[in-house]
Formats: sequence, C-alpha cells, structure tokens
Amino acid sequence: MRAAARPGGKVTIAEVAARAGVSKGSVSLAMNDKPGVSAATREKVFKAARELGWLPNQAARSLSSASTQVSNVGLVIARPARMLGLEPFYMEFVSGIESVLVERSHSLLLRLVHDVGEEIGVLDGWGRSKQISGSIMVDFTLDDPRVAPIAALGLPVIAVGHPDLTGGLPSVWTDDGAAVTEAVRYLAALGHRRLARVGGPATLGHSMIRSEAFAKAVADLNLEPGRILPTDFSGEQGARATRALLASAQRPTAILYDNDIMAVAGLSVATEMGVSVPSELSLLAWDDSQLCRLTHPPLSAMSHDVFAFGAEVTRRLMDLIDSGHAEVGAVPTPVLVPRGTTARAR
Repeated sequence: MRAAARPGGKVTIAEVAARAGVSKGSVSLAMNDKPGVSAATREKVFKAARELGWLPNQAARSLSSASTQVSNVGLVIARPARMLGLEPFYMEFVSGIESVLVERSHSLLLRLVHDVGEEIGVLDGWGRSKQISGSIMVDFTLDDPRVAPIAALGLPVIAVGHPDLTGGLPSVWTDDGAAVTEAVRYLAALGHRRLARVGGPATLGHSMIRSEAFAKAVADLNLEPGRILPTDFSGEQGARATRALLASAQRPTAILYDNDIMAVAGLSVATEMGVSVPSELSLLAWDDSQLCRLTHPPLSAMSHDVFAFGAEVTRRLMDLIDSGHAEVGAVPTPVLVPRGTTARAR
C-alpha cells in the first residue's frame, strides 16, 4: 500500500530507512547499487521506496534536467557468479550485447542476483531512478512473476524467450523445439533407439520447451521412451546425470545435453566408465562454443551463434528505446554440426 504524501514536505531518506527497518547508510548503498548490503536488505529498501514514492536526490536531479540522456542498458541474471563465469553461453551473449552498445557509446549494467524477487527489485530501482534506458530480460519461466511488475514500470524491455512465456513483452527467441526435433531425428537416423536428455532446471521455460519437443519426437519416431534428467547446467551435475544414465540397466546409446559444459563433463564420465565414444555412446552438445572443438574427440553440437544472438537482441532493444517499436520474432534455429562424438549405433 502506498503511503500518503507528508503535508508540506518531501519524503526523506530517514523515512525510507525507518519504514524498511534499516540505517540511512543501508538505504544509500541499496539505491546506488553498491556492495555492503544483503539481497534481503536491498529488497526491503526497494519495497519501502516504492511504497513511499521516494527517489534519491541524484535521480531527482536527473529527472529535472531535460538534457540528461541515460546511456545504460540493464541485464539482471539470477545465476551464481561462479557458474556464470564458467558457462560459455552468457560470456558470448554479453560480448554480443557489448558489441552493439559500444557503437552507441552506451554501457551495460550487469547484476547477478539470487532469485527473481531480487531481480524485480533491482529493475524497479534502476527504472525509477532512471539509471537505465532499457533492459534485456532472460530465463523466463511459465507464468513468470516478473512480467506484470516490469510491464507496469513502462521500461523498454526485450524479453529473450518464446512469447508463450513472456506475457506480451516484446520477445526474441530461438526455435528450441525445432532444434531438439532435428537432433532426435538425426540420432534416430544413425540407428539409436534409446535416447536420453540431460537438461537444465525443469522450471525454466526453454528447458520445458526442449523437454516437450524431445518427448514428442521420441514418440513420433517410435523410439524407446527417453529419459530426461534436469540439472543446474553445471559440469558437476552434468557429470552426475551422465553417471546415473550409464550405470542404469537401460543404458542409452545417445545423450543430448542442454549446454557445452555438461557435454564435456559427460564425455569425461564416459571415458572414466570405459564407455567408448562414439562407438558405444553418441553425445550431442548445445550452443557449440570453442569447448566443443577442444575435446577429443570433438563434440557434435547443435550450433548457435550466441554472439550474434546477443547483438541482435540489443539492436532490437535500441530500436525500442529510440522509436517505441521493435521487430519481434524468432532468430535462426540452432543447426546440427556433426563431429567426432556421434556415430551409427551398434
């Protein structure tokens, strides 16, 4: 509930601090996106500021200057920092974003958070204080809780995800369902009848789309029911899932992975367990980073130019910021690149 304005004066930082139950220093750190406060404290500060209708003085000054032009774009990712640093997808995606922003003398505000609640608070704070002119949103879920509050902000946003997930926000996406179907058909053409998929978190929208496409393609081709093991995208969980599959009584002859790191880990596990790749087991990665070319044998992959994808998403965001309109739709589907980890089934 929004508080009524105080007669005869503006809301102060002290009132925000009192409402949030924190110090004035903590309010300053939270609103200026500085380290030194916990995610929970930051969220309490954002919530109190929203309820009181308060903006910090710096933002108020920028709002009063018609000549001020914001030249920052935001990206908030709910992933652990250590894992993000290991995952080639986001490194290439951010590089693609930066390639467009540098041409416009814009900067990227990148923030890692623990959950979507914290992400909503960060974007709300950035938007209300005019620290960003627009944002890129990723990792959508079914009935995503971010859609309504972010749409209410009126902030230009490009959502990276299928429109079934993004709730009417302007969207750019890859046709993951078509790519998974192509992968399954390829493995079936090689004679594989027992397939498995090592996927990402089951709650992520693109994981759900891939899982549904995998199950449908397996059924349509009259293959044995395929196992799907969800993970957190890490090499550790990819390795654990691969061990479980290879130790099972119904061992698959081909495994499709949701990223490169897990495929590399899976190849290592196969070697560890004495399973020959590709003569006994075929492996197929996703995204096709440099990692796929550095393994022995090199990994077959569903190849996706992630750098170009990040650049295209950013160009469409800049169009939206400049004109209020942006082209939405699918970008090229990942394509199959066979290498040394796929072969005919015995």
